Amino acid sequence: MDRFYKNLGVKIKKIREKIGLSQEALAVKLKISRVAISQIETGSRKISAQELVKFAKTFNIPTDVLLDVKKDIEIIFEKAMKKTDKKQEIRISVPQRNLQKFKEVLIYILEKVGSKPNVGETVLYKLLYFIDFNFYEKYEEQLIGATYIKNHHGPTPKEFIKIVEEMEGKELVKVKENYFQYPQTKYLPLRKSDLTQFKAHEKEIIDDVLNNLSNMNASEISEYSHNDVPWQTTEDGEVIEYESVFYRTLPYSVRNYSEENIY
Repeated sequence: MDRFYKNLGVKIKKIREKIGLSQEALAVKLKISRVAISQIETGSRKISAQELVKFAKTFNIPTDVLLDVKKDIEIIFEKAMKKTDKKQEIRISVPQRNLQKFKEVLIYILEKVGSKPNVGETVLYKLLYFIDFNFYEKYEEQLIGATYIKNHHGPTPKEFIKIVEEMEGKELVKVKENYFQYPQTKYLPLRKSDLTQFKAHEKEIIDDVLNNLSNMNASEISEYSHNDVPWQTTEDGEVIEYESVFYRTLPYSVRNYSEENIY
């Protein structure tokens, strides 16, 4: 059971109960079965983008509010969320295959844009995030498959620091400097990337992200990431679920869903 769908189901159930609808009544409004409503609320059934829109219209709220726990509580329930216990540390185990892919993608990024004065550690985090999530949205499979955490500055790949520590001095070098009087950590490659590690469609996604976003500074790309649905629908400090990418809106979506519905 994907945590994203479980959390979404909990939100839907809370809103349904708050406005006084039974599962049967909601099923009639949405023209689906009561069993389907029950499955959605428990997270055992995925909800499509079209169904999400129907839920939002029935509840008379925007889809982004339906997808955001805090907005649900503040706007629909009009009361603050209860404070939860301090979150436990999230531990991530990185398979060797993913580790090598991470290294090659990072070296490729550094080859292409690492020398740009604006591309420091924060920008690298966001470039990796958009590469991973754009690829997953378009092909429904992992490219790097890194684990991204939501924090104040945007998505952060949890594995980054450990992997870079392993690469430092052998595959890349870390440079501390200032960018417009702000401290900046840069990384420069010590070797060329192994292009045989990339399939054509993987390289296409990577190049597309670099072409579109690598000229942004840390503040700009962080703000840009904050308007992406996966970031918006995740609580602070939590892992950003890849499945949430299928609820993206323009201009973030990289997949033409309308064409897929043509038979």
